[in-house]
Amino acid sequence: MVICLFLLFLSFLGGYTVAIKGYRLDLKNPQEIKITRGVPQDKKVDFALFWKVWDTLNQIYLDKTQIDPTKMVYGAIKGMVASIGDPYTSFLPPDENKVITEDLSGSFDGVGIQIGFKGTQLAVISPLPGTPADKAGLKSGDFIMGIKDEAKNVDRGTVGINLSEAVQLIRGKRGTTVTLTILRSGEEKALVIDLVRENIDVPSVIVSFVGEDEKISHLKLSKFGGDTQEEWRKAVLQVKGQDARAVILDLRNNPGGYLQGGVNIAAEFLPTASVVVIEENSRGEKKEFKAERKGDLLDIPLIVLVNKGSASASEILAGSLKDYKRAKIVGEVTFGKGTVQEPIALEGGAGLHVTTFKWLTPSGFWVHNVGLEPDVKIEDKQDTKEDEQLEEAIKLLQND
Repeated sequence: MVICLFLLFLSFLGGYTVAIKGYRLDLKNPQEIKITRGVPQDKKVDFALFWKVWDTLNQIYLDKTQIDPTKMVYGAIKGMVASIGDPYTSFLPPDENKVITEDLSGSFDGVGIQIGFKGTQLAVISPLPGTPADKAGLKSGDFIMGIKDEAKNVDRGTVGINLSEAVQLIRGKRGTTVTLTILRSGEEKALVIDLVRENIDVPSVIVSFVGEDEKISHLKLSKFGGDTQEEWRKAVLQVKGQDARAVILDLRNNPGGYLQGGVNIAAEFLPTASVVVIEENSRGEKKEFKAERKGDLLDIPLIVLVNKGSASASEILAGSLKDYKRAKIVGEVTFGKGTVQEPIALEGGAGLHVTTFKWLTPSGFWVHNVGLEPDVKIEDKQDTKEDEQLEEAIKLLQND
């Protein structure tokens, strides 16, 4: 399962057939679409208008070469899914689905921003360090109002856009340019920012040692991806090898990824069998995810850094450590992404992402559109060279 814009489990459904708007799409062979006009017996819906539009286009539209039944079917499915009004629930035709599945594979061409929604408006969750988005000064919480790419012949606003569409438009070949129109809190005018795409390959974990005696380990965790667990294991060996006396777990601008990744790393600091996160479905049924291994850092003093770019799996990890009072949380209120999407891989390369659960911290708190409150609230000021949040964490640990 996934939270944010990432994929985890792909359910390959052989012979999967979707009933849509009065016709059936056999996805075994999308090149040979078979359409029947039967109305599902359990649905009291009049499909006459749909078929009238379908037939009218086929009969009188000027350029018959532009009428592609496959695209029409995909478009109908996308419209049906979009009518729910959840920007995280979407149908992805094969080309869009391919782009999304690259996100956690480790390396891709793009500008290096993780995106999500504040309400229904597309927003920056966080720029990845050292990427074009980071160098251009994009910030967590920036609203993306427009996307322009002359090479793709794209110039559109983002009202009504879903996550997969936005990713596909912003992603592109290295060396090409995409222009984003940004609305930022405190700025009177919109910002127009040109970004030249590069190859994006950001490590999951970066280790350094800070403090007066350099015995405080600063673990910067940037994502919960496919390589995170192995990188984390090596980082813990470094912490133990340097005989660190405390850990600062830095989740700032970490947009999330694999839900299980957050659970696994929480197990490093929490006793075995501790509940890390609770999933709740539409029927109110709950499932607990617990720490299933003995961690190597169970007793070490711990502070967690968060900010507006800490989302989903980052909030799961920070929320569990906060609920158990295992760590002091320092920084800013987090992004507030508290739903889980299940990706279903359809034959032909298409995909369906459906919001299936909300997740709760062990105490039952739902972060969605609210975020986690830090124990120590402090801003990292943009007009100074100092990292005020990191310095506060070091000070708290040195004074203990």
